[in-house]
Amino acid sequence: MALIEDVAAYLDGDGRGESRQLPREASFVYATESMRLTTRLMQLASWLLLQRAVNEGELTAESARSEKEKVRFSATPSERGGPGFEQLPTRLRDYIAKGDRLFDRVVQFDKLERGLLPQMPPEGGANGVADQLARLKAAFGRLRD
Repeated sequence: MALIEDVAAYLDGDGRGESRQLPREASFVYATESMRLTTRLMQLASWLLLQRAVNEGELTAESARSEKEKVRFSATPSERGGPGFEQLPTRLRDYIAKGDRLFDRVVQFDKLERGLLPQMPPEGGANGVADQLARLKAAFGRLRD
């Protein structure tokens, strides 16, 4: 929620002034990216508020799942770049990057909650601890035994 407040304050304040100083092409990119960012953050806030309501016992998991079906995440953040993107103010690009990281994390939580994450096949047996250690070693390199 702090990110949403920071972005709103920036876009209503310093960002407004910074956008006026941009060349035409970058100004169009600024308008497009700021709309994408605010839309994505509002979608994430809706999802997170529903999750909090479940955690605090205000909604059942089933009710929240039904409501979450109404919160459609816009397309995943596309690759950034293109004409005018590098001319965007650094603060806006930083907010976009933070929004993208938050989006990725919430999408993973949403998939996990829905049971949509792929199941990893056991490596060499049914030992859960050994499987987890093998995955950690693969992800982070050799761990101390």
